[in-house]
Amino acid sequence: MANGQWYPPEWPDRIRALAAGTLTPVTPRRAATVLLLKDTPAGPVVHMLRRRASMAFAGGAYAYPGGGVDPRDDDRQIRWAGPPRAWWAQRLGVDAAGAQAIVCAAVRETYEEAGVLLAGPDPDSVVGDTTGDDWEADRAALVARELSFAEFLDRRGLVLRSDLLGAWTRWITPEFESRRYDTWFFVAALPAGQRTRNASSEADRTVWIRPGEAAAGYDRGELLMMPPTVATLRQLLPYGSAAEALAAAPARDMTPVLARARLEGAEVVLSWPGHDEFTKHVPTAPAPAPTTVPTPAETTGGGPA
Repeated sequence: MANGQWYPPEWPDRIRALAAGTLTPVTPRRAATVLLLKDTPAGPVVHMLRRRASMAFAGGAYAYPGGGVDPRDDDRQIRWAGPPRAWWAQRLGVDAAGAQAIVCAAVRETYEEAGVLLAGPDPDSVVGDTTGDDWEADRAALVARELSFAEFLDRRGLVLRSDLLGAWTRWITPEFESRRYDTWFFVAALPAGQRTRNASSEADRTVWIRPGEAAAGYDRGELLMMPPTVATLRQLLPYGSAAEALAAAPARDMTPVLARARLEGAEVVLSWPGHDEFTKHVPTAPAPAPTTVPTPAETTGGGPA
């Protein structure tokens, strides 16, 4: 039975074009996504959303809250709790301004798409209920990019809680994809007093699900996912609580994972280094169109009179 690996039908042609030198890769856009965890008696569960089938990128696939970095968040001074920006810069492999923008993107997208805000009035607290009309107005302004996240934090007098995040892994969309992202994945625990909701216009369903259950659904072909989603689900399996996963984050390797396409005989082999389960073999030339044998009526040009 086929698994649920997201594999767009246009990829083989794009891979062949890349191998032939007729496709120029686009520069990936920086992005952040968050594996939001909470503990249950059966173990930790992770918050996932299903992207609407109409979405141009990964429609119908299960993913985590996430999105692109807003460059307006890289140079504005904001109130900040947790490791300093220089620490985050080293951890994420960017400069301090870029690190601030990436962490802001992780917190902002979790708020925009799940209604959960990793920020508080002081370095030791987080906000409570964020479902009021005034909160929703600010969230809508963030989604519309009428308001930067740095401006939002300043307006509300909030401290960004970078200490509630753990950098987990980094994946870069393959060079042959037309929509490319350089994505930092983070883990975080659902703050006490907050709850998730489907606040995203890009999702038609949200679930709290055990990582092993989600990975098994992918293996059965029931849940569609992109390779980094499946990989991160499997990486969560050894941890018995959200706190254990967060404690493990600082030691994780942040070397970017980038798919490679190489020629081997009559095939292009598509692989993700360190993740053999996603390897694909693509013919170097399109399959010939099937031939049909004409019926007697087609041969004579006739048919029933």
